[in-house]
Formats: sequence, C-alpha cells, structure tokens
Amino acid sequence: MAALNIAFDSPETALDPLHGRGRPIDLEHLAHQTMGDKALELEVLQMFARQSRQIVKTLMDGDAEVRKAAAHRLKGAALAVGAFPVAEVAAGVEDRPEEAEGLAALSSAVLDAEIFILKLCR
Repeated sequence: MAALNIAFDSPETALDPLHGRGRPIDLEHLAHQTMGDKALELEVLQMFARQSRQIVKTLMDGDAEVRKAAAHRLKGAALAVGAFPVAEVAAGVEDRPEEAEGLAALSSAVLDAEIFILKLCR
C-alpha cells in the first residue's frame, strides 16, 4: 500500500509550475471518478494513454471530418479522467480541425499527459 501512496505523489512535469496550466491530470477529479480506488486510477490512466496515442495518430492522418470526430472522442475521454488541458486543446481542434497549430498543441498536450501518467506508474 505504501507503494501506491508513493506512486500518487504528483510528479513534476513540463507544465509544473512554468506554464501555469497546472498538472496534465487532475488527480482529485480522477479520484472522485474512481471512488478513490488507486489501482483503478492506474488502469484508467493507462487506458487513456493508449487511447489518446491512437487518436493522435488518427488526427494526423485524417481529413477535417475525421479530425473533428477524433478530437471529440479525445475531449470526452480526457474530461472523464481529468486531463483538462488535453480536453481544452481537443475542443479547439474539434472547432478548427484544419489548423496545424491546434494539432501540434494537442499532440504536445497528449505527450505531457502521457509522461505524467508514466511517472505515476513507476
């Protein structure tokens, strides 16, 4: 049990504190969603990391309509786990799927979240 407590000490990321956006994952929101079950939190986060990586690939290869749908799916998944920075950027891509800057920002936000998740799982 001590290992789980250590694992959930929030790791520092590129977003802390330099960018002012906070952590890539809101751990309080996630704990609420999983009713405090740390093992479930890890499982959900790992599933989110895999899913978000697949969606980013779809975003890079698809046309505007495919990007819009993929960004919508990613936004929903991100909101569910508390990856609010990812959800915010995904909403922008959903609104403007043709803009390369939004795709780059979303890819970066997903990478930040994935690194944060990997640090939690170590």
